[in-house]
Amino acid sequence: CVPSLERNSPMDTLAPESTRQNLRSQRLNLLTNEPHQRLESLVKSKEPFASRDNFARFVAAQYLFQHDLEPLYRNEALARLFPGLASRARDDAARADLADLGHPVPEGDQSVREADLSLAEALGWLFVSEGSKLGAAFLFKKAAALELDENFGARHLAEPEGGRAQGWKSFVAILDGIELNEEEERLAAKGASDAFNRFGDLLERTFA
Repeated sequence: CVPSLERNSPMDTLAPESTRQNLRSQRLNLLTNEPHQRLESLVKSKEPFASRDNFARFVAAQYLFQHDLEPLYRNEALARLFPGLASRARDDAARADLADLGHPVPEGDQSVREADLSLAEALGWLFVSEGSKLGAAFLFKKAAALELDENFGARHLAEPEGGRAQGWKSFVAILDGIELNEEEERLAAKGASDAFNRFGDLLERTFA
């Protein structure tokens, strides 16, 4: 799960402003609408805010997903594109939340971490992870009913430093400007769809 970036790759440059009318982030939103909606329905069906136990199972899925993504957030090639990328990771926060909730840290498998992801696919995975921080604002408010907050049990849902909107804006500004060819665009969409589906699988596992 560690993409490489060749020195003279076209993905190392930003597209001119004139080519950004059809933004990649908008296309990815449209192309992944089905798996996104399916995942939202699945989350609701698990009733993660019905009890602290349910919420802990939800956090366990979040931890496993962030465990999958950890190599990407610490990848040098991606860090050259997204300054401060490592600081955006949430695996440590989810692990701390599990400790607060008295829930064991599940053991993640290596299927995603060891997958031979291309840089384009990695962009799709990061798109889903970073985009989820916007939806986390609603989840964070729901967690308050369970007496959980940024200091106890719901750290991974808390507002990032600098704010959710600004964090997302700075991420997509870079994402939308990376030059990809047609095949790489397809792989980015595949990566995003795979990420949504992966979280659904992890949620089924932690609630089993």
